Parts: sequence; C-alpha cells; structure tokens
Amino acid sequence: MSKEFPAINYRKIAKVAKHLGFYLARTAKGSHEIWRRDTDSRQTTIPNHGAKDINRRTLKAIFEDLEVGAKDLNKILKKL
Repeated sequence: MSKEFPAINYRKIAKVAKHLGFYLARTAKGSHEIWRRDTDSRQTTIPNHGAKDINRRTLKAIFEDLEVGAKDLNKILKKL
C-alpha cells in the first residue's frame, strides 16, 4: 500500500467531509457513521474510533467515496 494517504483520525476525516458538503446522516452499527451529501446522493461510512488513526486502505475507500484524491486531500488538510 502506498503512503499517498496520510495516517489521519476520525476528527480530521469528519472535517474534510464537512468541508466537501457532507453531513452526518445517521449512526450505523457499532462505531460507524453514515455521512451523506444530498446534492449528488453520495454517501460513505466512516468509522469513529476517536483519536486512533484509521487504516490507510480504509481511508482510500472513504476518499474514493468522497471523490477526493491524495493531492486534493493534502490541499484540503492544509486549509483546515
């Protein structure tokens, strides 16, 4: 697995999702949350493990759902 995606935790992912127009739609099973954007009906599941870093493969899947690449993610993180 390449290290293009930085190791980040739930709080940073939530900030990026909000920045992109997503909102917390509901809580799913366990510590997972469903985030949705109504303008294009996109949604993703984000695990809420607090300050613990999320696995890079999981991050890649989340950001594919959000339609954000590694370069775009780094730009957004610098803004936040």
